[in-house]
Amino acid sequence: MNPIPIGRLLRANTTGCALGCKVTQGSTPSFGDMVIIPLTNQNKIYGLVYDIHIDDDGLVNQLAAADISREIIEDNRRNRNVPVEMSVAFIGWEDPQGRVHHTRVPYPPLTLDEIFQCDDEEVRKFTQNGSFGYLRAVLRNPELPVVDLVTAHLRQILAARSGIDAGQALEASLVEVIAMLKDDYPQMMDVLSAVSEIL
Repeated sequence: MNPIPIGRLLRANTTGCALGCKVTQGSTPSFGDMVIIPLTNQNKIYGLVYDIHIDDDGLVNQLAAADISREIIEDNRRNRNVPVEMSVAFIGWEDPQGRVHHTRVPYPPLTLDEIFQCDDEEVRKFTQNGSFGYLRAVLRNPELPVVDLVTAHLRQILAARSGIDAGQALEASLVEVIAMLKDDYPQMMDVLSAVSEIL
């Protein structure tokens, strides 16, 4: 786990959360990246970033219409009070004994809990048994950009693994996707077509 938190929790339920972070705070995760939230009871919650947005405010509206210097722009970005907001879909959790569960989290994290970006080791741990059943939470959620999110997540899995292991992980994940979407042929073809672009 990256030791520098990417942000703090704004709101949450058992399916996901929103977090706020500054642009300059650590390395900001990309769309589809896995994040982890350590809880006080030693549980950890895993999620996927599915939306990143920056809200405007009165000052930004005024600055956008003015002729301003580069220094003022950089100052506004560094000292801005309105955070970058990210939405995260939960995909599983880890209990205090280190067992990973690909099910809905038992309870949400609390506001202002710290959130960290998963490193390659954590991505491998979460997907270590070749089980990708957690993708059902993504594939069956109509509020998520399913095709793009699954593709971005699989790209991260491939980057965290190497050689034969990466190929096996990709094959196992695609078998799971096909099984879950067998009754939704158009969506299945959209996912497979998008995934083919990362190979």
